[in-house]
Amino acid sequence: MELKSRRRAAEPPCWSDGIDWLRTLRRYMAFFTCANLLWEFAHMPFYTIWETGTLSEIAFAAFHCTGGDILIGLTAIVLALFVAGTPTWPHCGYRRVATITFAAGLAYTIFSEWLNVDIRAAWSYRDIMPVVPVVGTGLTPIVQWILVPVAAFWWARRSMMRPNPQIPADG
Repeated sequence: MELKSRRRAAEPPCWSDGIDWLRTLRRYMAFFTCANLLWEFAHMPFYTIWETGTLSEIAFAAFHCTGGDILIGLTAIVLALFVAGTPTWPHCGYRRVATITFAAGLAYTIFSEWLNVDIRAAWSYRDIMPVVPVVGTGLTPIVQWILVPVAAFWWARRSMMRPNPQIPADG
């Protein structure tokens, strides 16, 4: 018994004010959505639609792809919360949830790019798109699903670093 109580004392406390998970999830998704919209417009020149599409087709593709990114991202984080979330998330298990979210989103993106480029031919890369040799996926979608979720989790976690005005200072 004594060993367990010593171990618990050494661990950082896990607490939650009951709204931290919702605030963190909202901050994550807000940042994630805005960053993906910007990314979709920024890497559109790497796809053939940039040369063949009209301005309205390019804009529609960017918004449509952002919608897909939102669905992938939301599904990935809900899956991660289901698998590794705790009642005191985001204070406990934050990295586990972030890691699973990141891995699920990246894995689905690689699958989706393969399906839509190689099998369905729904879109195609221009010759300027660097392709990752082993997986055959364009580099910009892979970098997108590395940088955007990492930045979104960083942004979401910032809310936990500030004192919550709804919680009294003494407890």
